[in-house]
Amino acid sequence: MVQRADINSVLSEIRNMRSQMMENQRVEQDNNIRGRMDGPSKVQETSDTPKFSDMLSQAVGSVNELQQTSSDMKTAYEMGDPNMDISRVMIASEKASISFEALTQVRNRVVKAYEDIMNMPV
Repeated sequence: MVQRADINSVLSEIRNMRSQMMENQRVEQDNNIRGRMDGPSKVQETSDTPKFSDMLSQAVGSVNELQQTSSDMKTAYEMGDPNMDISRVMIASEKASISFEALTQVRNRVVKAYEDIMNMPV
């Protein structure tokens, strides 16, 4: 369930960034209407908020760890390790699969957000 929280926090960060971007566009439009050409205000980054790239790297690393653990458990089971039962191997395999699918969905949403931003009129 820890992986689900990581994915949800990444999605939450994407939503926050989008709302900040929309706010900057609104401020820029207001300034243009008033005749001031100061440009958009800078987004304030607090020190306790992790960077999106760090969160994404951490999520990728976590998925990689789950896949490595699953692979190691499969290998141990196939080699006949008496301490490795099939239920633990299958659970680890499913965790790795689900976390990879979730990471893929996050990647797809990030790519979609990037495409949306690139298609915005300037």
